[in-house]
Amino acid sequence: QVQLVESGGGLVQAGGSLRLSCAASGRTFSVYVMGWFRQAPGKEREFVAAISRSGGDTYYADSVKGRFTISRDNAENTVYLQMYSLKPEDTAVYYCAAGLQIAGTSGAYDYWGQGTQVTVSS
Repeated sequence: QVQLVESGGGLVQAGGSLRLSCAASGRTFSVYVMGWFRQAPGKEREFVAAISRSGGDTYYADSVKGRFTISRDNAENTVYLQMYSLKPEDTAVYYCAAGLQIAGTSGAYDYWGQGTQVTVSS
């Protein structure tokens, strides 16, 4: 079992930045690939970014490429999502997830956090 707790969400103006954190506890953090997903009201949950076990490989949705950066600190059992140049359409609840296979689909991940709200005002 892995418990995931996100933090760092909030209200920010368009063009601003936020850094989300996801702290993991339980089984060895480094065995898991980690992902970030988001869900806006009335929309399906969508893939944002993923990172390999070592952190050497990262993947992004086209909508965030060049603006968001995923990273991890295996010593601190934490994964981060640094978000720059935020847009109103980035407004959503952001979830971190842990799984054994890196993928852009939510079904590939076994453990989920409770989510953190990000609101970008225009």
